[in-house]
Amino acid sequence: MNMLKKLTSVALVGLTLLTLSCAKEESIGPAPTLALSAATASGLAGSTVTTNVTITAPEGAKTLTILRNGSPSPAFPAVNFNGETSATYQFRYTIEALPPNTVVNFTFQVTDRRDRTSNISTFAVTVSALPAKEIVEVRGNLSGNITWTKDKIYRLNGFVRVGTDNSPTGQPTATGVLTIEPGTLIIGDRETKGTLIIHRGSRIIANGTAAEPIVMTSERPAGQREPGDWGGLVICGFARNNNPGGVGELEGQYGAFHGGTNDDDNSGVLRFVRIEYAGIPINPNQEVNSLTLGSVGRGTVIENVMCSFGLDDAFEWFGGTVNVKNIIAYRGLDDDIDVDNGYSGRVQFALSIRAATLADQSGSNGFEVDNDGAGSNATPFTSAIFSNVTVIGPKKDRETPISLQFQSAAQLRRNCKIQIHNSFFTAYPNGIFIDGANTVANATANELVLRNNILAGVENWGGNGFGSAGNIFTGAPANGANHPNAPRGLRVVAGTATFANGVYSFNQLPIGGRNNAEEWFTANGNTILPKWQDAGISATLFDVGAPTVIPNAGSPLLSGASFQGLTGFENVTFRGAFGATDWTRGWAEWNPQLKEYR
Repeated sequence: MNMLKKLTSVALVGLTLLTLSCAKEESIGPAPTLALSAATASGLAGSTVTTNVTITAPEGAKTLTILRNGSPSPAFPAVNFNGETSATYQFRYTIEALPPNTVVNFTFQVTDRRDRTSNISTFAVTVSALPAKEIVEVRGNLSGNITWTKDKIYRLNGFVRVGTDNSPTGQPTATGVLTIEPGTLIIGDRETKGTLIIHRGSRIIANGTAAEPIVMTSERPAGQREPGDWGGLVICGFARNNNPGGVGELEGQYGAFHGGTNDDDNSGVLRFVRIEYAGIPINPNQEVNSLTLGSVGRGTVIENVMCSFGLDDAFEWFGGTVNVKNIIAYRGLDDDIDVDNGYSGRVQFALSIRAATLADQSGSNGFEVDNDGAGSNATPFTSAIFSNVTVIGPKKDRETPISLQFQSAAQLRRNCKIQIHNSFFTAYPNGIFIDGANTVANATANELVLRNNILAGVENWGGNGFGSAGNIFTGAPANGANHPNAPRGLRVVAGTATFANGVYSFNQLPIGGRNNAEEWFTANGNTILPKWQDAGISATLFDVGAPTVIPNAGSPLLSGASFQGLTGFENVTFRGAFGATDWTRGWAEWNPQLKEYR
């Protein structure tokens, strides 16, 4: 009996110890984890690349092990910690003199104080195959004749100004001519937001070729570039605008004065140029765009220019008369074609493509057009004429989630008198919005003109091919595909909108003798299609990478253009930006994030 009691006691003690042990194990936190801010990078021998290693270790971090190509290296010793539960370590690697295209793999693994290990993450660094070039640091004001050559890289530090124009008088104190060779690379310093400004009286001669485009881009290596890495390109001229006194300072007040009385003013040549990852905010809703044109005159040549992944507008005209052709706005944040302050030039052959999740808090459109910020009767009116534009919105299909900040394929507002002919619009929550009573009056007077355009929706989106169905203001769609922010789902509308208590109220106005804007739109030779597939375009236009821009055989875009009453345009038979020729071939870059420039 005593033996039985002893055995029972031993068993109870063992059970208690086991229970305590289990309870203790259950209180142990999870194993450590780590993540990298960048998984890949590339650069020339001698350049430095970085990635941030973010560590989470509930039981306390002890050691971060770094291996080079699977083996320890004295150059990359283990990093010791003191039990931190979270930490970030910046790993820096100066690329060695290795054969071009060599890949060096660094692996990272953290061990916690209980000797448990994390996942393994790899940072792959590719040695650039391009020859090393001297980097020329550019600052301040430039004057006289300056030439940038393709055997060097030019880094813009802060506001780099060609010429000196410090007041609205229109009398520059110094001028310059900046000539840039085909194939030259210009990078913007990220810390100082390098920006290139061509002042009135000065010129830029950036005459690239399809084989050797001039590239203005981020200084960061492939895989690490971001919108807003640098400022962008600003050109100012002596043509007219409708600012008080005929002179304005570009938004943000950084000393870029523009305007005068010479509509034939010549600010130079911009041909076969790419502008990537540009655009910087200076004040709320006041930014430097990828390409900003202030009162640029028609003596200037702007052809074959691509603005991609900009933080603000791709192209913005503040007054001026310059004629433009063959331009691409690709995956920017705000508006693609922004027209203000009396711009009256002609634009032909333009392509606008959006990314589904990249949109600005101010609301993003394909076109955004104003006479001026107040919608006044200031002259000259914003009366530019566009033809052969293709606007591809963010919504590829009903299931594609898009930013709630997208608005209209074209928002024509604030008393503008723009004309758009022979163009194609699709895949925005709204189609064409003629915004404001004075803008509607301009359309009624045939001063705002839309003719021979095609507007297409998205299959099964909102019941009408756009962002909403049912009651577009209270959010009661029949098919559950309502875009949350009203008003949405308008194909063509003219009138005014007010916002109160979280809901838009929309007042449609008669236009051009018609009861509503859709009647007016179709009566002027425009067409509304239920879905973009009916227009015969390629689905690749919505995807990352080189798109197929030529319409399919039998597409209605391949015919139907009309230039009756128009002058200064190339008379083509097709609508939209492309017929049988892909004018983007050879110089456009559709995935600049992976492009190795050095």
